[in-house]
Order: sequence, then structure tokens, then C-alpha cells
Amino acid sequence: MAHSIQIVHRQDDDRVFIDMPDSPDNPCISCGICCAHFRVSFYCGELSDGLGGFVPAELTSKLTPLMACMKGTETGHGRCIALRGALGQPGIACAIYANRPTPCREFPTWLEDGTPNPDCQRLRASIGLPPLAAQRQD
Repeated sequence: MAHSIQIVHRQDDDRVFIDMPDSPDNPCISCGICCAHFRVSFYCGELSDGLGGFVPAELTSKLTPLMACMKGTETGHGRCIALRGALGQPGIACAIYANRPTPCREFPTWLEDGTPNPDCQRLRASIGLPPLAAQRQD
């Protein structure tokens, strides 16, 4: 099993944010299917046109007075407007990775015990990518 490459940040309020390095070991930079499958909805306070928000408002759609989502993902099974590249091909990436919304920050490739996220495994298989191996826990 390989070393874990997923970087986990725990917030004071028990939220967990996930970062993946820009390296060849990062399976996300040759996948991207989660960004073309899930509706990415989040609290409007994260929008750049609000106080302290960081998600570019022009890339979002309003769902309710309090909720927004990334354009393209409004109904699920749609490609996020910030996704660049071809699904399942090397180099696919998020154009706003540093400013991505909370759901994107919270989606883990591997669970805390080092096993691959079942949703990630299922989505990878749907575009013909091999399953991920479990990560060694140090």
C-alpha cells in the first residue's frame, strides 16, 4: 500500500477539509468524475459577493435565498463550470481549487481508516478508471 497523499485539515467546529497535492500520486488529476456527477450546493455566505466569501459568485446559480450551487451541477449529473480538462484524462483540474466551496473541500478520496471512499470508487469505475488502493496508515 502507498503512503497517504490526502491532506486533512480539522477545523475547530469539527469540519474536515481535504486537500490533495499537485503531484503524480494524486488520483484526482486524472479523474474529475465527482465534479461532473454531484450537485455542488453550499451556503451563500461562501460567495465572493458576500462578506468574507471566496467562491466566485459568477460561477454559481442561486438555489434558494440561502443556498447556491456551482453552475452546471444544479440538478446533479452535470459538469461543474470550474472543471477544466477531459474526464479520466491526465491534467484534469479545478480552475478555482483554492476558492472551491465547502462540499468540494469535504469530499475525501480516502476515508479516515485509509480505505477508498466507496462513492469515489463507484464513480471512477463508471468512466473506466481502475479502483484506488487503500492507503497505509502510519
